[in-house]
Amino acid sequence: MKILHLETSSKNCSVAISDGEELLCLCEEVSENYKQSESLHTFVEWALEGAKLSLKDIDAVSLGKGPGSYTGLRIGASSAKGFCFGLNIPLIAVNSLETMIEPFLNGNYEVIIPVIDARRMEVYSAVFDGKSGKMIAGTEAKVLDENSYQEYQDKKILFAGDGAKKLKELLSLFGGRLPNADFNETVYPSAKYLVKKAVDKFNRKDFEDVAYFEPFYLKDFQGVKKKKSEE
Repeated sequence: MKILHLETSSKNCSVAISDGEELLCLCEEVSENYKQSESLHTFVEWALEGAKLSLKDIDAVSLGKGPGSYTGLRIGASSAKGFCFGLNIPLIAVNSLETMIEPFLNGNYEVIIPVIDARRMEVYSAVFDGKSGKMIAGTEAKVLDENSYQEYQDKKILFAGDGAKKLKELLSLFGGRLPNADFNETVYPSAKYLVKKAVDKFNRKDFEDVAYFEPFYLKDFQGVKKKKSEE
């Protein structure tokens, strides 16, 4: 099966195409300015060209459903639903945090904790077993403090994601209370890591209701209120 994969939940606008579990093409770019609205459909065109396919060849669309950027998720979901409606193909949704652990499974870590920056001292987070990939603690919007994740202090931990930077800085202010932790702030959700889970869901026919699907926003959108002089 040929699947179009979209991941727009973070600063990484990412598009991939796979044939089964074989990755045919990947187009992605990390931008501080969240360029999903500008880049997503261009990346889809490039990925199709790179895979030597057209949209009519696609059997399903998979989407990183979040949590993450509200605007990014909205753009990704709208595009995915548009492709599914237009092509009459199924929609597959995958927790974006689950995809971030794939490169590190069966490595040196007992626990892998993806952390996506969510403004101020908050991150989107979940906790996974470093060997099996099983979720230990569910997805949440977590406010960080010096006691965050102390229940895992005796384990070898990897914090992966752009939220790792603020956590590392916070812990350093309080003497580094997670002595067995590594921090990798260069990791972002990527469409290439949707492939395995999307294929598994496709084979099980674990599809979303395209008409009613909503991304995993986790918390309500908080816009910036304009001053009266700007209105």
